[in-house]
Amino acid sequence: MLELKHICYSVPDGTDIIRDVSLRIDERFVAITGPNGSGKSTLAKLIAGIYQPTSGQIILDGEDITHLSVTERARRGISYAFQQPVRFKGITVKDLISLAAGKSMTVSQACDYLAEVGLCAKNYINREVDASLSGGELKRIEIAMVNARGTRLSVFDEPEAGIDLWSFNNLIQVFRGMYERTKGSILIISHQERILDIADKVIVIADGAVHACGTKAEILPRLLNVQMGCRYTKEATGA
Repeated sequence: MLELKHICYSVPDGTDIIRDVSLRIDERFVAITGPNGSGKSTLAKLIAGIYQPTSGQIILDGEDITHLSVTERARRGISYAFQQPVRFKGITVKDLISLAAGKSMTVSQACDYLAEVGLCAKNYINREVDASLSGGELKRIEIAMVNARGTRLSVFDEPEAGIDLWSFNNLIQVFRGMYERTKGSILIISHQERILDIADKVIVIADGAVHACGTKAEILPRLLNVQMGCRYTKEATGA
C-alpha cells in the first residue's frame, strides 16, 4: 500500500505545485485525472522519487520512502513510465527489456512482452532505442518494460498519449494482464474516459490539491458533467 501524508512541493521561486495532498492507494487500478497543469505529473514524479517533496511523507508498505532516491524506490518495487519516454542510444530493445526484468531474457521471452503491446517482435527486438523510433513505438516499448519488471506499484503518466488506435484499444488488456501477474497497484494518469472507467478509484487533482476522490461511480458522472459544461460554454462563447 502507498500512502501520501500531507505532501507539498514548491519550486525554487516559491510557487506551490502540490498542496497538502494526502492519499491511500492500495486498489488494483487507480486513475488520477484533472486539468492540464494541475500537478498530476508532478505528483507521479514525487511518488517515483524523481522529485523530492518540500514537506510531508511517502509511505510504501509501512516504510517511509520520502527521502529515498529513484533507484532505491525502484528496488522496493516502484516502476514509472514517463509521459514522453526516454531514448537510449546504443541499447537495443531486447537489452532494455532484460534490464527492466532484472535478468537476461531470451529472444522468445522478450518477444512475448513486445507482442502484448502490439509490436512485431522481429522488427524491434534488435533495434536501438533511439531517434529512429516514433513516440508511439517508444511508448509501447516502455509499457513492455514496466510489464517485464512486474513491480507491486506501477505508475503510468498518460500511457495513451501519442499511441495509435490498436494500442489504445488493447491498453486496458495489457494493464489487466499486468495486474494478474503482480497483484499490485497500477496508478494511471489519464484524461481518457475509457481508462478512467476501469479504475477502482478515481482521484481528481486541481490546482495542486485533491479536488475529489472516490469510486468511478461516485466521480465520473460529476466529472463528465463538468467537462460537458465547459465544452458548451466554449461553443457558446466561440472560445
